[in-house]
Amino acid sequence: MLRPLYPILLFLVFGSFLPSPGFCEDWPSWRGPKGDSTSDEKGIATEWGPKKNVAWRTELPGQGGATPVVWKDRIFVSSNEGDDLVLLCCSTQDGKELWKKKVASGNQNARAGEGNSASPSPSTDGKHVWIFFSTGVFACYTLEGNEVWKFDANDRFGKIDIQFGMSSTPVLHGDALYMQLLHGPMQRGDQNRTGKVIKINKLTGETVWVVDRITEAQFECKHSYASPFIYDDGARSFMVVHGADCTTGHDLKDGKELWRLSDLNGPSQYNKGQNDLTFRFVASPSVSKGSIIIPTCKGGPTLALRVSDQLKGNVAGNSEVVRWSAAKTPDVAIPLVHDGLVYNLHNDGKLQVFELDSGKEIYMERTHTAQHRSSPFYADGHIYLCSKDGTCTVVKAGRKFEIVSTNDLDGEGITASPIVSNGTLYLRTHKALYAIKK
Repeated sequence: MLRPLYPILLFLVFGSFLPSPGFCEDWPSWRGPKGDSTSDEKGIATEWGPKKNVAWRTELPGQGGATPVVWKDRIFVSSNEGDDLVLLCCSTQDGKELWKKKVASGNQNARAGEGNSASPSPSTDGKHVWIFFSTGVFACYTLEGNEVWKFDANDRFGKIDIQFGMSSTPVLHGDALYMQLLHGPMQRGDQNRTGKVIKINKLTGETVWVVDRITEAQFECKHSYASPFIYDDGARSFMVVHGADCTTGHDLKDGKELWRLSDLNGPSQYNKGQNDLTFRFVASPSVSKGSIIIPTCKGGPTLALRVSDQLKGNVAGNSEVVRWSAAKTPDVAIPLVHDGLVYNLHNDGKLQVFELDSGKEIYMERTHTAQHRSSPFYADGHIYLCSKDGTCTVVKAGRKFEIVSTNDLDGEGITASPIVSNGTLYLRTHKALYAIKK
């Protein structure tokens, strides 16, 4: 007997409209699968509250600003637990803790609400998960929580000397992890510097190469809380390092410096202020195809670099490379680049938007009055902005300023950045990990 063709025809007609698995993404590092805090997923929740669109909530053992990462059915997040520094693995289905590992001890809290030793974020490739803590301990685990390797950067690269803890997150790329350790004695007239750029074999933890990063930075300017990034457009790839009054690009093979943008501190064509001995970078550069957006700090400039054959040597003053500079900069949040626009989220909650090509300001509007320490994120036509008092503002992406929603979770503060994976928005507050879903 022949089977009816109706079910097959219905599948052929309507099956093409079903969501494609390709639209679901893992989130392997704190800036996402493309390294730019943007997601291609659709249908992400724009409204939530303590009793609205919360799929699950998992209490965390301590406060922290580290952004979680996701691979398939597992979410990884670092935290302190009293004096201990721990890495947790939870199920993305229900938030249940699958395992927790004590990686190190000696947690130190910075100024009230400014973070602790669990500030760097983990990363994963679906087989292993890596975590670096501000104390200097760097470790690798399997997805089941088995330790693969661990070492102390203080022993290997020299004692870390930085005012608020080394919050820089190593970046995973190919078979290696890349680190920047920019620090040094915060004493007037002290010329000692310990800035290093490092490549680590991800499977063994062995040092592939380490190079000194030479600068003339003084006092607190030696310190950088920014994270490195990899620029890779298929034709060019290099490591971007940010701190000590300049931004540099480094060869992935040997760490050799390829280019440098100086003149970020002190009176110059880019910075109209005086030389500031506390000019330390927190916000990291943002990379997108053909461009690198460079924030500074303390009212300094934001600059846009053009990635081309001209990007070599010291590019300060090279108008072929420096596309534009703006007089204002976010101090903590990383610039977001999407669809030809640059979104700068300032500490006071003002959102400033520029044209990527020209640097022309499109608008600057306030979203929420509290302090903003997490970086903006894009998904499905919306920009997500989270504040230190736990209020998250969702703004429509584009040239017109429009607040779509304002949300909070009973006032639980947020300094970690929001992420999306497999249709779910994840928020890490100072108390818990949340899965938000329509």
